[in-house]
Amino acid sequence: MDYPVLAACLVSLCLYLNTLDADFAYDDSRAIQKNQDLLPETPLVNIFFDDFWGTPLTHSGSHKSYRPLCVLSFRFNYALGKLNPWGYHLGNVLLHAIVTAVFTCLAQKVLKRKFATYVAGLLFAAHPIHTEAVAGIVGRADIGACLFFLLTFLSYMKYVEYRTSAHMASHRWLYVVSVCVFTVASLLTKEQAIAVLGVCATYDVFVFHRVKLQEILQLHIFTMSHFRGLCEGLVLLSTCGISLVATRIYFMGNKPPEFAPSDNPASDSDCMMTRFLTYHFLPTLNIWLLLCPSILSFDWSMESVPLVERLSDYRNVYTVIMYISIAYFAQVILKQLNQTVRNPYLGLKSQMNGNGVHHNVNNGKINPTNCKPRLKRRESASSSENEELVTPSVSAKHSNVLIVSLAIIIFPFIPASNLFFYVGFVIAERILYIPSMGFCLLIAEGAEILYSMCSSPSKRRLVLMAVAVILMLFSAKTVSRNFAWHTEEKLYTSGIKVNPAKAWGNLANVWNEQGRTSDAEEAYRNALRYRGNMADVHYNLGILLQEQKRFHEALESYQRAIHYRPKLSMAHLNLGILTAQFGQNENAAKIYRHCADLDTSGLKDPRLHEATKISCLYNLGRLYTEEERYQEALSVYEEALKRRPSHYAPQSLYNMMGEVYSKMGDLVTAERWYRKALKSKPDHVPAHLTIAKLLQKKKQYEEAEKWFKKASAIDSKDASIDHHYAQFLTETGRHIEAEVRYRLALSKTTPDFELLFNAANAFRQNSRDLDAEDLYRKAVILKPELPSAHMNLGAILHINGKLAEAERSYLSALKLKPDDSMTMANLQKLRNLMANTERKGTP
Repeated sequence: MDYPVLAACLVSLCLYLNTLDADFAYDDSRAIQKNQDLLPETPLVNIFFDDFWGTPLTHSGSHKSYRPLCVLSFRFNYALGKLNPWGYHLGNVLLHAIVTAVFTCLAQKVLKRKFATYVAGLLFAAHPIHTEAVAGIVGRADIGACLFFLLTFLSYMKYVEYRTSAHMASHRWLYVVSVCVFTVASLLTKEQAIAVLGVCATYDVFVFHRVKLQEILQLHIFTMSHFRGLCEGLVLLSTCGISLVATRIYFMGNKPPEFAPSDNPASDSDCMMTRFLTYHFLPTLNIWLLLCPSILSFDWSMESVPLVERLSDYRNVYTVIMYISIAYFAQVILKQLNQTVRNPYLGLKSQMNGNGVHHNVNNGKINPTNCKPRLKRRESASSSENEELVTPSVSAKHSNVLIVSLAIIIFPFIPASNLFFYVGFVIAERILYIPSMGFCLLIAEGAEILYSMCSSPSKRRLVLMAVAVILMLFSAKTVSRNFAWHTEEKLYTSGIKVNPAKAWGNLANVWNEQGRTSDAEEAYRNALRYRGNMADVHYNLGILLQEQKRFHEALESYQRAIHYRPKLSMAHLNLGILTAQFGQNENAAKIYRHCADLDTSGLKDPRLHEATKISCLYNLGRLYTEEERYQEALSVYEEALKRRPSHYAPQSLYNMMGEVYSKMGDLVTAERWYRKALKSKPDHVPAHLTIAKLLQKKKQYEEAEKWFKKASAIDSKDASIDHHYAQFLTETGRHIEAEVRYRLALSKTTPDFELLFNAANAFRQNSRDLDAEDLYRKAVILKPELPSAHMNLGAILHINGKLAEAERSYLSALKLKPDDSMTMANLQKLRNLMANTERKGTP
């Protein structure tokens, strides 16, 4: 039994079991919950033309993250359990356990010692840097890419081994196919994994063939016969890499992604020195996260890592130390490579044993006339090493581990380094999932060196204890960090120290959904104190204020959101709705039209913004309908139908077309549009209600009532259905039933003005005068600018004998509408009554 593999696999499973009951968090919402590509009705082929978030790759707002295999796995999860997060988390945990097992197998091949293999496998299983990738469901892309990365590398190692064997050379093509297939799979899971080709090339050149630097510079690898196999491998890797990168660029529309300045402030800096110093400091910070993952965060954007703007910044010292360390490792590697002795006269294949040393072989046998290696039988407890080997120096053995480890750390990190092209993040912990393998190999080899240097058992126990302590600390941190990923609230709270602006803004959204509106408002304002130009936070604060009826404050928030992001279509839409509520219809119409014509290129969620633009046309049409500008309304709705994207459901537009024709008196055409809305969506409640009203106009009361009842059966919790049904009952003289329906509607929702006003009228008609008075008072509070509200309140107060209050209400109504004859008549009657009452009361 392979105990290191089993141990590492079990540890990885145990450490992440507490993530199975976690909820969706952070990016999971957009990648899974709102991603149309997961739905069974979406054609499967779409995943090959859309990015990771469901946006077409060619769209200017696409993130250009091409990960169809990962999306396919999400789609499989959706087919099994819809949006139950348990299945998605289980998939991540199992995949991480598999990756841990395969990595431990690789560690066995590279490290060649059981103790070192145990350390590498357990360290990888327990490293806290992996929590974002495993506990965050979108991290599956990194885990899956790592799996294919490992399979590609292991396949290439086998290919190289078979390439040098006379008896097995023909079988190498099977592994060539494996290398190509796994490389394609890695690229289709996450782009970063294409770096495995660089690792394979490094292994072939510097570990297997131990090519000297001068041989590369003098192009000997292309001219000397014993490098023929190496050339074959490099051609294979180059062809595969160039083909895949070219295809990838073609699929994303030959355009790089666009990112907001807050995603990566260094790239937005105009100062070349700032960009240079920051870009070279960030790899140092990533290395520190691997060494000491004490502070982790769900997001490192914005000012979470302050820019390095001056040479005097102390952080430059860490950058210098890192590059000195890299230079030292390079010098050690080059020194060992230069010590390699190769017979230049043999056009022979080269085969590497377990320690990176080469046998020159001829027809599968060592040729004693051309090469006279010193053979020595090692007496080792490990049966895998009880064979005749060339005895290398100790440092030569370690240099192979050093080369492989550094290659695994550096090559996969290059795409995220900003050094060659702009990326949309400062630090992303899940990006370190693949590079962490190289880190674990280095630490394991270091532990092995320390262990072998210790002469006494007591010193060896100290080494074992130190390794055990590190593993326990990492495990504890992993478990603790997993709990932070349990809910969005815990996750964002844990990130306040690193990225307060982003954390407070996201935390506010969570609290708002929980109904903790005061906490949410405070959190929004905290976020804006740290970073005042966050358009999303201004917009979300506006929604909160609007829901609290603080309309003027909400209006200001929407205006600020638009100021900081002029293309934010949702802010324009809500601003238009609020402006219309204030009775400023002309301004509202201008806002709707401007929003409908916005250029939303470059925005992250084009589907949402395109749908919002159609919603603006929908609201503009409604505005024209209310103003009885029916032809203009029809023109707007027709425009909306022409511009409607495929993902925007048309039933509401069809229904409103029917409404306009109904108001114009063309009931036949109106009914046709209503039927079209129902055909588009058979359970569309507004269409049921509008058909019922149409039949009511035609005096077909029995048919009309059937449609009201159908609507109520579809959604028994919808208060608007009871409201419209109650209006129908009132108009048909069934006042008692109407009162029952109004009470149902009032119990289901926070009533708006229309519901309060109509219910009060119905109650008054049924002589429920005190109830009517209560509703009229509430209606006046909602719309104090309407004279009819004050007049009706005055009338019910008049009836209820509250004469002084009734007089004040009448006067308020006349102040708003001085020439209203009915109000003046009622006021005169009231004053006559008050005069008569006063005379009767006078002795």
